[in-house]
Amino acid sequence: MLRYHTVPVTPFQQNCSLLWCDRTHEAAVIDPGGDLDRILAEVKRLGLQLKQILLTHAHIDHAGGSAELSRRLGLPIIGPHEGDQFWIDGLVQQGQRYGFSDVESFTPTRWLNDGDTVQIGDSSLTVRHCPGHTPGHVVFYSAEAQRAFVGDVLFAGSIGRTDFPQGDHDALVNNIRLRLWPMGNDTVFIPGHGPESTFGRERQSNPFVADGV
Repeated sequence: MLRYHTVPVTPFQQNCSLLWCDRTHEAAVIDPGGDLDRILAEVKRLGLQLKQILLTHAHIDHAGGSAELSRRLGLPIIGPHEGDQFWIDGLVQQGQRYGFSDVESFTPTRWLNDGDTVQIGDSSLTVRHCPGHTPGHVVFYSAEAQRAFVGDVLFAGSIGRTDFPQGDHDALVNNIRLRLWPMGNDTVFIPGHGPESTFGRERQSNPFVADGV
């Protein structure tokens, strides 16, 4: 069974998630934006074997620690979709702009596409490409755990910003409805910032994407 633990990191309080197979204790980290020592302390506390880095998108608060963590532990970087190449290329500039020191660019070990799968021990995640916040944004979905790790696509009561370069509001709204809602109303999603919610709750009350909007 897939399990997870969320670790808020960076001054942006970005929800970095540790996911692991409870039989093998093999683990992945989603969006290690920074505060790597805090993340690794949780890996040790939970007794996990960290095997890979997964990225929803390449904004600094989600991807800023990826290169260093990959280098320190020899981990592959999986994702996001190659539409975010320009954000990866600009990570150093992003770091300078937002006060993140020692940020490095990188080349993902594997780009992800819609419908791909990622294996974590005995568990698997399905990848959905959900552009709008960024052109290469992906979401990771576990059917067995009924959990979706959605980055900055959707929040409790809100949606991702689309005023960044190559953001697209209409695409974001359409992808939420076409690619997230079919995962089921009971599915709990872990957003990039803030509290968890369910797709069903957002379909009822989210002012941007509720069914009645």
